[in-house]
Amino acid sequence: MSKIAIHKHEVKGNNLILSILLNLLITIAQVIGGIISGSLALISDALHNFSDVLSLVFSLVAHKLSRRKASLNNTFGYKRAELIAAFINAITLIIVAFFLIYEASSRLFHPEPIKSGLVIWLALLGIVVNGGSVLLLKKDSAHNLNMKSAYLHLLTDMMASVAVLVGGLLMKFYGWFWVDSVMTLLIASYLIYVSYDLIKSATKMLMLFTPDYINIKEIVREVHKIKGVNKLHHIHIWHLNDEELHLEAHLDCSEDIKMSEFNILLEKIETVLYNEFKINHINIQPEFKKEDPKDFIVQD
Repeated sequence: MSKIAIHKHEVKGNNLILSILLNLLITIAQVIGGIISGSLALISDALHNFSDVLSLVFSLVAHKLSRRKASLNNTFGYKRAELIAAFINAITLIIVAFFLIYEASSRLFHPEPIKSGLVIWLALLGIVVNGGSVLLLKKDSAHNLNMKSAYLHLLTDMMASVAVLVGGLLMKFYGWFWVDSVMTLLIASYLIYVSYDLIKSATKMLMLFTPDYINIKEIVREVHKIKGVNKLHHIHIWHLNDEELHLEAHLDCSEDIKMSEFNILLEKIETVLYNEFKINHINIQPEFKKEDPKDFIVQD
């Protein structure tokens, strides 16, 4: 298997550790404040924050595992640990969302008086803390699905705190206590919305699906332009993780060439696949007039 050397964005775990501590602080404050004020939206936001703490811890563990070196028993190392973390984090977001919907629905038609002043101040604290955590992870989230799952947890937390703040202000100045349940429902609906894409992306990678942006027929066309290639077939393309895109295939050569000549041909193919499609791990089995299926995709 050939591996093209590429520049990688270095994702570090220090920002995750700081985000965990900040979210633990706001969770404790919101639970106490929610009990004192009687605000379901505040308690729901605290539960969401606590799920974030657990998810951030899980993301941190997965991040550390993914950096472990490969061994005889784990030939890929733990590089897919972050995909598993992203998938589980997205599932927890949806579970929390349905719990909030259940609680808010039961209280919607029986609103209770709430101490809105405490709700407002704690919502402001949540916005500041979660906003800071979002900024810490924003850069890493663009390069890593695990970090994106942690980032989305924190981003939805910040938006939830904004919703709680709006609800607190409406309760304080207009006495609309039913707004507390409405805001909870809005928070929950948004959680489901942002989780869907994350679950879909993580699932596709875990199932070794061909990435959406990859056109196998276009890959075949480009490779077939190289002199010495007869047909590329038995093709598999998948993400090992966010950074590594793999291709394995059989290559029917147009002539019965020596291995040294195949090495030159392989280098040309690797260059095309990386420059045109960003495929950086390539494993090609050479053939010459071998009797086997020549379809692009063959069920092994």
